[in-house]
Amino acid sequence: MHRSLRHQAAPSAFRRRVRRFESATTTILRILHPISRHPIPIPIPIAAGTATAASHTMALDSFFHNKIESMKLEIIQGQAVLRRLEAQRNDYNSRVRLLREELGLLQQPGSYVGEVVKVMGTKKVLVKVHPEGKYVVDISDNVDISKLTVGKRVTLLSDSYKLEKMLPSSVDPLVSLMMVEKVPDSTYDMIGGLDQQIKEIKEVIELGLQHPELFESLGIAQPKGVLLYGPPGTGKTLLARAVAHHADCKFIRVSGSELVQKYIGEGSRMVRELFVMAREHAPSIIFMDEIDSIGSSRVEGSSGGDSEVQRTMLELLNQLDGFEPTKNIKVIMATNRLDILDPALLRPGRIDRKIEFPPPTVEARADILRIHSRSMNLTRGINLTKIAEKMNGCSGAELKGVCTEAGMFALRERRVHVTQEDFDLATAKVLNKHDDKEVSLGKLWK
Repeated sequence: MHRSLRHQAAPSAFRRRVRRFESATTTILRILHPISRHPIPIPIPIAAGTATAASHTMALDSFFHNKIESMKLEIIQGQAVLRRLEAQRNDYNSRVRLLREELGLLQQPGSYVGEVVKVMGTKKVLVKVHPEGKYVVDISDNVDISKLTVGKRVTLLSDSYKLEKMLPSSVDPLVSLMMVEKVPDSTYDMIGGLDQQIKEIKEVIELGLQHPELFESLGIAQPKGVLLYGPPGTGKTLLARAVAHHADCKFIRVSGSELVQKYIGEGSRMVRELFVMAREHAPSIIFMDEIDSIGSSRVEGSSGGDSEVQRTMLELLNQLDGFEPTKNIKVIMATNRLDILDPALLRPGRIDRKIEFPPPTVEARADILRIHSRSMNLTRGINLTKIAEKMNGCSGAELKGVCTEAGMFALRERRVHVTQEDFDLATAKVLNKHDDKEVSLGKLWK
């Protein structure tokens, strides 16, 4: 009798245990899913007797374990979605904030844009507003007066004319492209026969930029600019590239023809912005090649195009006189026609030194040939001095052309070395003493 009661009581105890486990699991699931207000149906196997109670318990444990793991995975995925939505919300909030700020700025009264002429103490500044005139205005507390320099663009409040903020400089993209980013590979060692010219340009450009205290100790002003003049191919542009290589400063290269524009006022505006960019990147060097295209002498009765070129030159004259020597800005000009330049451009104070580049002498020509042939594979016994004597009146560019042509003659005959005969043929070709038909080119590549 007692044994049968024990068999009947076992399923009842198991059911009570299952109900307690079900209640605890339901509580856990409600904690994991607080949104759900209804009990989650859980399939519970009904035990037939004591013998299968342990197996049912293990199956139930496995079921709830898998269920809990799947719920945890869903929670992790939901948290990832929540974080993504929060990031999007923050992005939208930042956009709304920026739009509100822009809207607030648009709703404010407009400001005047001016240019600083002179800083007067710590609270006042002289500002030029085009086309109204010049005003002495107060400075707002949020403006750093130490950054206010002559030529700086600023905004003034329309009601009180108080200096509100500083603006970045407005530079034309075409002018920005004139700045040389990559340092040229030309050095002073690559220039032959111009020792005196190199010495003079070092005194004017490099000495003033690197050691300005020497001029201050002597009580003299630094030279502002230098003019390189001479026949074509004598090394003016090459020397300017060497200066850009050795000078530790920004180098701005502009051709005079680039400043000739068809619209009225465009050329003078580019010149003005060119010097503004040079001041911002001081110390800097401005190299103006072919200056005769805008610096020619003024004549009466000129056409509209000539008048625009003259306006560009007048702006250049103004800029050369406008910036101070202490601003560390040097100007190098190059031309082949010194005779047509305007005297106002050549006077001391604008162009303080004029360096002539004459045709090279015999020694200079031999030096140039040695420089251009030192990387060539030459045979023994080549007399470069003899070649230099033949090329009387030739420029450095023509001497370089002789070396190139000599290499081409060796290349045509499938040789890896250059002989004296190659130089003789190249000299004859450059000097036009022989026709191309008289030159022996029998072993051309097929």
